[in-house]
Amino acid sequence: MNTAYLKAVSYYLPERVMTNAELVREFPEWTVEKVAKKVGIDQRHISAEDEFVSDMAVKAAEKLFEEHKIDRNVVDFVMLCTQSPDYFLPTTACIVQDRLGLPTSAGAIDYNQGCSGYVYGLAMAKGLVSAGIAQNILLITSEVYSKHIHKSDKGNRTIFGDAASASLISTEGLAEIGQFELGSDGSGFENLIVKNGAMKSPKKSAAEAEDMDDFLYMNGSAIFNFTIDAVPGLVENTLKKNGVSEVDEMDWFVFHQANAFMLNHLRKRVGIDSEQFLMHMQACGNTVSATLPIVLKNHWERFRSGQKVMLVGFGVGYSWGGTVLSFK
Repeated sequence: MNTAYLKAVSYYLPERVMTNAELVREFPEWTVEKVAKKVGIDQRHISAEDEFVSDMAVKAAEKLFEEHKIDRNVVDFVMLCTQSPDYFLPTTACIVQDRLGLPTSAGAIDYNQGCSGYVYGLAMAKGLVSAGIAQNILLITSEVYSKHIHKSDKGNRTIFGDAASASLISTEGLAEIGQFELGSDGSGFENLIVKNGAMKSPKKSAAEAEDMDDFLYMNGSAIFNFTIDAVPGLVENTLKKNGVSEVDEMDWFVFHQANAFMLNHLRKRVGIDSEQFLMHMQACGNTVSATLPIVLKNHWERFRSGQKVMLVGFGVGYSWGGTVLSFK
């Protein structure tokens, strides 16, 4: 059985920046300080009107190839995680394969997953490598959640930003991908949802009145309660599966960057020292499936040979997942 490694990580943020000051001008009942304190975010990047998931995916992948001197011709599988694809069909990953000029012998799939999507992608990529199906997998996360959010939804507009990440999973690399703890509970699916748009509940025609079910809805208190219930057990089981007895035996923790209040609550509840708990959301917001790779990229120089980094994703679905990266 082949061992799978995380070899390289890069990401792309759209040029448009929306600051808290700009939001406060739209919602004067808030202050810049209140937004920053509540969610831990000062600004977020917003995709242009004509910029979509495939565009950002291509830009993230091109950065990966350039920054890490990767020959694109070695890629033999493309995985693209998104909940805001260009089209219902075809698969956005196929569009990205063509635009990047990747070999036509490379497989390509989309998967619809949110805040746990990077961990799920690592799990599937490891499976492909371990089975000998692929040797160099381009794992992309790309979201334009801003296009799901109504302009009057100040809560979600303060939290979410757009971004794309690109990672290379290979038979050799800098960090060995460990064992996984994965889970789901679809009973909470309505608490984070874009209800209209697919086959069960199509959007109305442009001539009809605007329907708020066309946009992102989040039941914040329900999501918070789910997270507080699910994450401590997720961390404990991920430790066990990777042969680690105690939290303080892990060198670093990277949690999905939901919001600062939730993360601080989780960190204290699990018993993680603040020095071990890595974050990067102040300048880009909650970028859904891209949060984990963005944190990894911005703290990469901290990681030393022999260290272990736990990745923890959780959110829409509900779904959750954890794994450990062991640096060589």
